[in-house]
Amino acid sequence: MLFIASAMLPVFAFAQDDLVKKLEKNSSDSSKAKFVFTKGIDLERTSVKAQGSSGTCWSYSTNSFLESEMIRAGKQPVELAQIFSARNVYLEKADAYIRMHGSVSWGDGGSCHDVINMFDKYGAMPQSEFTGLNYGMSKNKFAEMQAVLQAMLDALVKNPNGKLSPNWKKAFTAVMDSYLGEVPETFKWKGKTYTPQSFADEVVGLDASNYVELSSFTDKPYYKKTMLMVPDNWSFDKVYNVKMRDMTDIIDYALSKGYTVSWATDVSEKSFSWKNGVAYVPEKDYDDMSDTEKKEMFNGPMPERVITPAMRQQAFDNYSTTDDHGMHIVGTATDQKGREYYVVKNSWGTTNDYKGYLYVTKAYVQYKTTAFLLNKNGIPPLLKERMNIN
Repeated sequence: MLFIASAMLPVFAFAQDDLVKKLEKNSSDSSKAKFVFTKGIDLERTSVKAQGSSGTCWSYSTNSFLESEMIRAGKQPVELAQIFSARNVYLEKADAYIRMHGSVSWGDGGSCHDVINMFDKYGAMPQSEFTGLNYGMSKNKFAEMQAVLQAMLDALVKNPNGKLSPNWKKAFTAVMDSYLGEVPETFKWKGKTYTPQSFADEVVGLDASNYVELSSFTDKPYYKKTMLMVPDNWSFDKVYNVKMRDMTDIIDYALSKGYTVSWATDVSEKSFSWKNGVAYVPEKDYDDMSDTEKKEMFNGPMPERVITPAMRQQAFDNYSTTDDHGMHIVGTATDQKGREYYVVKNSWGTTNDYKGYLYVTKAYVQYKTTAFLLNKNGIPPLLKERMNIN
């Protein structure tokens, strides 16, 4: 397990730089020459960003998703302030942490639904008006801030005064403001003055109620809502539970209708290679491979395991599947053998073989997805009906 501020931080909160270094080991120098991808669906999106040394992938991916939603709705896309969303989450999460006497996770991590919830409650800002870089850095580097914030919260939970001060939230906010900058009550954008809420309403112009989150668990009723049981679900949001193959059917349908998808997944697998820009599920477990097989993992398309719902559930139950990372599914592709992939936009900059994108097989998505979020109109009508989504 990697570390930032605390060994107890959830995996989804890992800092980008450390995680990228780990995943670059899962690579092959000759990979790109051995894969021939043919693009299929290729939906519009904004440019690839870099989240820096912060576990804010969920904010980058879901704000990227909202930017694509603006394009789909015929609007001029705006780069939305990812750290504005994150800052609001930290404030809400701090309240939950205090109310639960420290018995919820703390750190950078979050979920796809957090961005939608914060958009609905606090609005949005353009990146140019709230960068979150208020401490002499040129990119996000949050370990110190999160260590200070957690120490502060833990002191409050210990309740040294015997009664919690009504000023704790003001003090907490002041620390965040020192690192991230104060949120302006109003700001100018293209010659007009906005509040974050009016900017969300008038410029972004998206309805938060249109977005739903889904996952797949065999131990919960299908087509009903169930708790997303991952550490970063600090808000205890529920997701629609669908069958495993429904997940890829929904993603396929959504993409075919012009809807992109915000995707949360496990990237701890040896078969996920950031450098090579490929993720798949090998037929053999990594520990059962020969040294030659391990070395050749990304030297072109390899045989892939058929995933079952039982395999997916077992991996979730035994911690093989962890809630690591959030990305943005923007299209489809096939390799030279006809295998289907999703084209995925990441938030680790453009340093890999595909300039910030990855090709992820359907089997990997079925096996390792922890949750995904999309516009409800991107769900096939029959499945919408089964879930009673209006």
